[in-house]
Amino acid sequence: MVSIYKKFGERVRELRKEKGLSQEELAEKVKVDVRTIVAIETGKRNPTFKTIDKIAKSLKIKSKELLS
Repeated sequence: MVSIYKKFGERVRELRKEKGLSQEELAEKVKVDVRTIVAIETGKRNPTFKTIDKIAKSLKIKSKELLS
């Protein structure tokens, strides 16, 4: 069974790639270390609501699109 964190991370990766951003570029926009983005995308770290909001804004989407 795939965890919710893994599914969320896969969604972040998918949307980041659609926007043509590298992990480094997204990390810079969100103002976190690139290791944080890597950990989120691999499901090894669960982001706070604040970080989810920052990721969404950086990808120019609504937060709910990350969660669907």
